[in-house]
Amino acid sequence: MAERIQYVTLGVAKEIFAAPVTKVQEILDMRPIARLPQAPENLLGMIDVRGQGIPVLDLRRTLGLEEAADSENTRIVVLRMGSGEKELTVGLRADRVFEVTVLDQEELDPPPAISDTWDTHSIAGIGRRNGAFVTVLDLDRLLAGIRIPGLKPALATEKAA
Repeated sequence: MAERIQYVTLGVAKEIFAAPVTKVQEILDMRPIARLPQAPENLLGMIDVRGQGIPVLDLRRTLGLEEAADSENTRIVVLRMGSGEKELTVGLRADRVFEVTVLDQEELDPPPAISDTWDTHSIAGIGRRNGAFVTVLDLDRLLAGIRIPGLKPALATEKAA
């Protein structure tokens, strides 16, 4: 029997995304974010989590979606990426967090091969949960190019083409 992977499901706009639960350190209520000058568009700034400065990225902007105001459901998902020297802790601002779940299918469908120009490198696959499509994010690839002012270089992904 195949290993059943658990995911944290996130709502962004009207879409559902998933991140492997093994990368999620914690989920925080929205809090004030200290802005950084000349930061990339998707880098909202920094938050303090028990004395550690954590950069926070807007998942909407990172995925190329339109901006939206915070709501009572907005959360920051703190992720621990990489290991050892290349470890990075980063927060992702999501519109809402649904649950920890196992997707309905044991195997994920690949992203649709619509065009050679559509970059699907940050999509690990497409799953289903209660009849709805869930896009499983490849967080290593999604966050591979992040450069955060004043912090050590971000992760270099082994999977990059």
